[in-house]
Amino acid sequence: MDSTGVPHILEHTVLCGSQKYPVRDPFFKMLNRSLSTFMNAFTASDYTLYPFSTQNPKDFQNLLSVYLDAAFFPCLRHLDFWQEGWRLEHENPRDPQTPLTFRGVVFNEMKGAFTDNERVFSQHLQNNILPDHTYAVVSGGDPLKIPDLSWEQLKQFHALHYHPSNARFFTYGNFPLEQHLKQIHDEALSKFQKIKPNTGVPPQQLWNKPRERHVTCGADSFATDPKKQTMVSVSYLLANVTDNFETFTLNLLSSLLVGGPNSPFYKALIEAGLGTDFSPDVGFNGSTREAYFSVGLQGIAEGNISTVKQIIARTIDEVIEDGFEEERIEALLHKIEIQIKHQSTSFGLALTSYIASCWNHEGDPVDLLKIAEKTTRFRECLKKDPRFLQKKVKQYFKDNPHQLTLSMSPDAAFCDKQAALEAAKLKEKVEALSEEQKKQTYEKGLELMDLQSKPQDTSCLPALKVSDIEPRIPFTELETSLTAEDVPVQYCAQPTNGMVYFRAVSSLNTLPEELRPYVPLFCGVITKMGCGALSYREQAQEIDLKTGGLSVSPRITADDSHLDVYEQAMLFSSLCLDRNLPDMMHIWTEIFNHPHFEDEEHFKVLVKMTAQELSNGIPDSGHLYASIRASRTLTPAGELQEMFDGMEQVKLMKRIAEMSDIKPVLRKLPRLKKYLLNSDNMRCSVNATPQQMPHAAKAVEKFTKDIARSKKERKPVRPHVVEKPLDPKATAGGALASAQITRKLITDPTFIPCQMKTHFLLPFPVNYISECVRTVPFTTPDHASLRILARLMTAKFLHVEIREKGGAYGGGAQLAHNGIFRFYSYRDPNSIATLGAFEKAAEWARRGNFTQQDIDEAKLAVFAAVDAPIAPSDKGMNQFLHGISDEMKQQHREHLFAVSRDHLMDAASKYLAAGRSTRGLAILGPENPDTAKDPTWIIR
Repeated sequence: MDSTGVPHILEHTVLCGSQKYPVRDPFFKMLNRSLSTFMNAFTASDYTLYPFSTQNPKDFQNLLSVYLDAAFFPCLRHLDFWQEGWRLEHENPRDPQTPLTFRGVVFNEMKGAFTDNERVFSQHLQNNILPDHTYAVVSGGDPLKIPDLSWEQLKQFHALHYHPSNARFFTYGNFPLEQHLKQIHDEALSKFQKIKPNTGVPPQQLWNKPRERHVTCGADSFATDPKKQTMVSVSYLLANVTDNFETFTLNLLSSLLVGGPNSPFYKALIEAGLGTDFSPDVGFNGSTREAYFSVGLQGIAEGNISTVKQIIARTIDEVIEDGFEEERIEALLHKIEIQIKHQSTSFGLALTSYIASCWNHEGDPVDLLKIAEKTTRFRECLKKDPRFLQKKVKQYFKDNPHQLTLSMSPDAAFCDKQAALEAAKLKEKVEALSEEQKKQTYEKGLELMDLQSKPQDTSCLPALKVSDIEPRIPFTELETSLTAEDVPVQYCAQPTNGMVYFRAVSSLNTLPEELRPYVPLFCGVITKMGCGALSYREQAQEIDLKTGGLSVSPRITADDSHLDVYEQAMLFSSLCLDRNLPDMMHIWTEIFNHPHFEDEEHFKVLVKMTAQELSNGIPDSGHLYASIRASRTLTPAGELQEMFDGMEQVKLMKRIAEMSDIKPVLRKLPRLKKYLLNSDNMRCSVNATPQQMPHAAKAVEKFTKDIARSKKERKPVRPHVVEKPLDPKATAGGALASAQITRKLITDPTFIPCQMKTHFLLPFPVNYISECVRTVPFTTPDHASLRILARLMTAKFLHVEIREKGGAYGGGAQLAHNGIFRFYSYRDPNSIATLGAFEKAAEWARRGNFTQQDIDEAKLAVFAAVDAPIAPSDKGMNQFLHGISDEMKQQHREHLFAVSRDHLMDAASKYLAAGRSTRGLAILGPENPDTAKDPTWIIR
């Protein structure tokens, strides 16, 4: 009922020690004592979810035990530091030793979250459309209100909400259910008396007339037009989410209204040229007791707010009059059929999230999952009344007075005002302390620092052993053959549930250098501009009717045995129901042979949307941008990675979106097509059921025959090409003859790695930091040592230094497949102190300040990732995309098992100790006097 973030802080707190497991941080400790395939916790607006998954039955029992004990019997002794935690962090935030509690971590997490203007807008939207109860506050915590939470409030909230009478349990998978029920009963339910928690959310009082709200936010430094940074949306309160069929209908209706270029709101709003993209939270939102629908624009001029409102009202009238084309409804129902059949490794988790809101408000979760029944009923309603959907539009949009117009525009002083409010809050808290209390606060700080620095006895926690890990992996059977056009195809027969998955990889080797920066843009628009006889609208319709989507993306893949060798290519991916395979391949053929590049207006729309999406993504992915930048000068592929996926691409798209005349860029697309859309240097792959394979082989054969080959032999632009076989153990004979697939990789014998330090100045109150080190390729034994070392350093050193002591939301170390070892931190109040922690971590590892148990735990965590489940659609993809065969994976596995303490210390000395390897550094974040006065830093 307030914005102190009490449920969010409790989410962090209950994972930090319980009666049975009195360890400071069992949640993070279990990441290293388990083969979990997922472990996390999420706080929504009105529930907290604690999901985990594993493929090991013993592990499942262990994790269930830790989660149950944490939720219902938290050990709150370590919260003696509660009142002081936030203040301590602010007394001297630049000191790496400053102690901090859960509240401080949440504080920095939410400060980081609210640097994202889309997040700010969505939060205000929910607060204002449902203003009468819990949705009017910020369940995650408003950074300025978090310090007001008292210890008593926290305990009271836990006592009321964290009770089995207020809980729901969900399991999915093939372990016997009886065991789960018994464990939940024995370890939790049997220890409580049933209570009536009265935590239900009452219905929102309906308004008798629409309302308007205007709020402010920080400026976007990547906005394509500084004068157009306003967002506006109109939102409508819909039905109660426990009315399953009504919710199903409204969800479909929302997709029809805003989904894709054929939807009425896309045509009316996006193509009006007023803004850059839909407003945040567009479409249906079913995460609250009453669902709501929202539509509007971002990237508009403030003067256009009323114009957008008029367009929305006019569009609703037109939909009530004209309805929807039958084909669009069919395309949507086809999408549902694909979603039901497509198997992903997170299917159970997706179901949990899908039912959580409805079930939380006493709805029927079993009925909710009967999607096929609802589809049939929906068809019957349409048959009975052709105006069924139009009546819903009239009821919920035209005649609904409970609608909110929310607008948000930047205030140049916004960040300064927030900083001033924070400083004032700190001053108020400190001035309220007596001298005695200040002394106590200081002493508590020292005590906490001491506690955080002491090694913990984790023997009470359950753990798997390294001997529980399977020594060998099952091998996937692959077949390869050449089509009549000499295009190699990999076939992987899998139980795909009646789906066919197609991929093609096409080399970028012959592409002229000046066109390379435009490859990501080309990939983004090539399936959205129309092709053959189809306009872009007709093409979008055909893709929705016949496929589960087409995607094209640039790929830079490191070689498995040489750091300076890489493949540069484009990946084409799609999926469909097996009956639609010929249609899907025909769409690809038309895209390859006859793509459209004439529609300048539509191209402008796509460019603006892309630029906006990239800009909006920085607050969530800042650590990835920092890593790409930090590794830019460490390998020959680094420059290309920065060009395609880094801040260079964000800036390029901003420049293109700002152009008054976009024709010069549009004219590059046909030139790119000439080099990229042909069968030269192409390979394909198909995953389907065994019965489907002969049919699939014919469809791929036809595709490769029907697409163009280059008229003349093109030479690679970079002359140093390494031809490398994929070397599958192909099954000879049968319908598919064995053939060898080779990849043409690029190398640069003149390349010399060098160090580079970059600070991107961004108007954020937190930092994203990365330090990258050049190490060794995948097939070497040292790669395995460094992979385990990264996990060990994260769990045993960096987590404590960066999150527990430093207050960052996250931080750690990782080794990428390309041999780049990266340190990183995320939403971090410190910068130079964190870089110091990276250095200390290397020294800690070099000295071998860890036990055999620490090593075994790190191995468990690494094997949990290595043995993560692979969906039928993705089997064989390591071989196809990276050239990594099952034999190579097995060898890497044996390297991992063999890693010893000496190997780890040796790897830390050889690669991570100061001065041993070339490294790069990057920070995304606010101005910093340390980097400003240091001439070795490039400030951007």
